[in-house]
Amino acid sequence: MVFYDDTKVQSAEIEVIRPIGKRRITHIIHDIDGTHSLIRDWPPVMSLSIYWAMTCGLRDDFDSDENVRKLIDRVGTEKLPETDRFCIESAGLSALTQMEYGIRRAIELGNIPADAGFKLTAQEAGNNSTIIKRIWNGQERFGDIREPKALLDFINERTPRLFILYEKILNGACRDRNTRDAWTNPVKWRVPGSMEFMKHVHGLGCLNYFVTGAVIYEDGGMYEEVKAVGFEVGPGKLIEALKGSSWDKKLPKDEVIRDLFRDLSIRPENALVIGDGRSEIKAGVDLGCVTISRLPAEAKRQRELHIELGTNLILKDFTSPELFAMIYQQTNE
Repeated sequence: MVFYDDTKVQSAEIEVIRPIGKRRITHIIHDIDGTHSLIRDWPPVMSLSIYWAMTCGLRDDFDSDENVRKLIDRVGTEKLPETDRFCIESAGLSALTQMEYGIRRAIELGNIPADAGFKLTAQEAGNNSTIIKRIWNGQERFGDIREPKALLDFINERTPRLFILYEKILNGACRDRNTRDAWTNPVKWRVPGSMEFMKHVHGLGCLNYFVTGAVIYEDGGMYEEVKAVGFEVGPGKLIEALKGSSWDKKLPKDEVIRDLFRDLSIRPENALVIGDGRSEIKAGVDLGCVTISRLPAEAKRQRELHIELGTNLILKDFTSPELFAMIYQQTNE
């Protein structure tokens, strides 16, 4: 049997926030980007993409190839206070939820085409603003709020297009270049100690799964990035499977994790969730899993959020020998 035990942690590199004691661990659910892989420098791209949605007017050509090229050149060149902060607050949410924030803010600001097909009442505008605030606070489902069909049609049509625009900008700004380099220099693009830790827990017998808000497809995207930094994927391999999003259907990480637990009959109390986003950590806490937040020391706001959520541990990377000692195999229990 494999156990996690935080009762004797004394390392300065591991911050015990909410000690949970000794637990049997059978499965480990890992976020990918920012937790194990450093390929995607997504925050400046996300910030600009959402800012563009808020301010460009969302005419039918908002996602044209010409605009893609212009936006690639703008990445990281300007401070965007609201959307820069939103990227910190929303880390871990479904990419489609993050895009929805930008579309709804455009509606709130009145930056939409005259022929959008709807005109909101004061109550409906207030509902839109309420949803914006909920997204900022980490919520992704709003079934309790009724909205006009024309408004939802506009959001549902523009949101996946903005997601694809964001991915194109990300590819051109950093992702493609970094992935090419990772095939040759994988260590450079992994969080320190990540591979060694993954081999340690896999060797003990834990089953590892990657979850992400990105779209998974075998000829590119996140699947390619995972392979580029050295992780083998498939039954019995270092990573059993990747579970991710789609281009047009919102799949919050908590639902991805819950579905995984249901489909594989995983007992939450025997699972460890590791990530740098609020969604996976909140899901782990809510389900009763052990949770570890992988956050650098300079990520002050993220650390505040994860402490508020009730994470068990915070560590800057996976290099501490004490981390390896905390997850161990014991045969006499």
